[in-house]
Amino acid sequence: MPTLNINGTDKTLDVPDDMPILWALRDVAGMTGTKFGCGVALCGACTVHLDGQAIRSCVTPVSAAAGKKIVTIEAIGQDPVGARVQEAWRKIDVVQCGYCQSGQVMAATALLTATPKPTDTDIDNAMSGNICRCGTYGRIRAAIKIAAGTAVVANTVAK
Repeated sequence: MPTLNINGTDKTLDVPDDMPILWALRDVAGMTGTKFGCGVALCGACTVHLDGQAIRSCVTPVSAAAGKKIVTIEAIGQDPVGARVQEAWRKIDVVQCGYCQSGQVMAATALLTATPKPTDTDIDNAMSGNICRCGTYGRIRAAIKIAAGTAVVANTVAK
């Protein structure tokens, strides 16, 4: 039985080593903020951090997390960068249906942690694997720039 450090707490889970982290989080640990989208690491809905790196939890086995720290959307607001990202998301109403947003927030937080003042190209590269069926890409980009401190909030934001 592997012990995983999830959001700062060690949890011993009765799961096989090859179980994807996503299912260990959702089905065993009861943490449903991380979403299942495609199951083949193409959509980004399942994005979590593993030792600070954005990873696709739907294809990453539990064994890959041994001795590492998993951070999920449930705890990202405890990170100063994650808190800024969440605040920016709220400020400009990024979310429509919301299904992809936990993965979007996790990817944006990893980007801003690694690159505090990203260019448009940095944003495109970091966020390209996260799909939003509602097409809120303009608001996602604007929120990232707000969280980075490279944009200001206007009175109205194009939706």
